[in-house]
Amino acid sequence: MHDLASRLRRLPPSCGPVRLVGVDGHAGSGKSTFAAQLARALDDAPVLHLDDIASHDELFGWTERLLTQVITPLAHGGTAHYTPYDWRARRFGPALPLPPAPVILVEGVGAGRRALRPYLARLLWLELPREASWSRGRARDGEEQREFWDGWVRAEERHFADDPSRPFADLLVQQCGKGYEVIPGPAGTVGPNQSITHGDDPSAMC
Repeated sequence: MHDLASRLRRLPPSCGPVRLVGVDGHAGSGKSTFAAQLARALDDAPVLHLDDIASHDELFGWTERLLTQVITPLAHGGTAHYTPYDWRARRFGPALPLPPAPVILVEGVGAGRRALRPYLARLLWLELPREASWSRGRARDGEEQREFWDGWVRAEERHFADDPSRPFADLLVQQCGKGYEVIPGPAGTVGPNQSITHGDDPSAMC
């Protein structure tokens, strides 16, 4: 983890003065846990959770909100202000500041979408197949969220069919035992004259 943090710190800025790092993967794949550990290794780097940008009405239709509230201000060297969504109250809350930092992690399903990739210094993908990820997520959230998860799975399938992230990941991350294995991703292993056609449902690595 500390080696990865060191590598990320050495990258050139990608969004104004910020090295924006995307952490993507299927729902339930462990993105939040991994991002929290990576943030600590980065001296408590800020983490923007895309659950705060999405909403019940826009599970994946939040691109413009992210660009307007977060990306554009950071790209100009200013402080971003975003309005986190309250999933229980079903409304957006008061604006929170997100000042520029050497590294900012953007964590959530869709962090590697095509509209965001030009602003990313690196894209990391949590390497866990979708069925295993969704099973973990359903177990975590319990029976009361069953209906929500049914709708989410359909929405996530549609999103990644139209706008896959994994083929463009610089690094693949899988939890192995007590730590993580990080290996080069498809974006770092495909030659300039080769097309990328595989999707977002890999087989296990370890």
